[in-house]
Amino acid sequence: MKMKHLKGIALAAAAVVGLAACGGSSSSTDTTAAAGGDYSNLKVAVVYIGVPGDAGYTYQHDQGIAELEAELGITVTRLENIPEGAESAATFDQLASEGYNLIFGTSFGYMDPMIETAAKYPNVCFEHATGYKTAPNMGTYFGAAEEARYLSGIAAGAASKSGKLGYVAAFPIPEVVRGLNAFTLGARSVNPKATVQVAWTSTWFDPAKEKEAAQSLLQAGADVLGMHQDSTATGEAAMEAGAKWVGYNSDTKAGDFPDTWLTAPIWDWGPYYIKAAKSFATGTCLAGDSGQYYGNMADGTVKLGTFGSSVTAETQALIAEKTAAIIDGSFAPFTGPIKDNTGKEVIAAGVVAPLGDLLGMQYLVEGVIGEIPKS
Repeated sequence: MKMKHLKGIALAAAAVVGLAACGGSSSSTDTTAAAGGDYSNLKVAVVYIGVPGDAGYTYQHDQGIAELEAELGITVTRLENIPEGAESAATFDQLASEGYNLIFGTSFGYMDPMIETAAKYPNVCFEHATGYKTAPNMGTYFGAAEEARYLSGIAAGAASKSGKLGYVAAFPIPEVVRGLNAFTLGARSVNPKATVQVAWTSTWFDPAKEKEAAQSLLQAGADVLGMHQDSTATGEAAMEAGAKWVGYNSDTKAGDFPDTWLTAPIWDWGPYYIKAAKSFATGTCLAGDSGQYYGNMADGTVKLGTFGSSVTAETQALIAEKTAAIIDGSFAPFTGPIKDNTGKEVIAAGVVAPLGDLLGMQYLVEGVIGEIPKS
């Protein structure tokens, strides 16, 4: 998978200009689409990095697209397994040239190809998941997975007997780094001496590679695994080794791991897909300089999945308490004092990291064993 999109990402303030704080917001640009509540003139497509059968990231997006179809009574064209880079650029261009007027792209590496295509087709509305660049007719949508990541870290830290945890991570972009850090902070909130060793895979979806990374962490002594990947391969490795694991994106496969599953941060994309389509049907593309949506646990975009049988009642009660505090705004996972894993203070005592800092995060917190690879 080509990773040209990683160049220049780190800490660019422009990446988050206008991004709304928790709950998200959007500005709008008028474009031509169906009027009123008539959706017959909408021609919608979604481009996936993987396949819905991954039981993870793409599956969860596809559930949201299905909700959109049911709500509006339309059919959405799905394109699966589209690589980032030149192939995605050609895909977006083809869709726009064929008359699709609302196009969703679900992978970070689609950002530059999509924004280039958006400039060529000003009357088409583009929506990009996970990115930070916008245009008059291109917005972004994502959410505060770090909230549920922190809660899942509590479950992981409480379940670990050795205090050695592992984390299978895809690419070292801020989204993944932020999740790893939040997971670690959650684990260390219940086990201050816990460590989380990270293994980078440089892939979003490659079950064999993900499983190999998970096995390396287990061999290094980890007895609980977390992950930022699209398949359940980490869970399969944990089950074979008799270890526990925390999933991601969806918990649809939780029942396949009755003794080792703990929980998972999960997504509910349906409400945003419906909102974006209905808005465009009345002539408004959710785009522009502040057309960046960042949902959270308070609005239901981000949730914590079901608990496995080994998550104790005491741990569940603690997680419920922290969940309520996150939702009512009295607690945020990235509240100082927080040090990075070199001992440098990165968030001062009592300070809640602003959203812009979170979205540009390129350090690992205290307790993480590993480094951020050079891009």
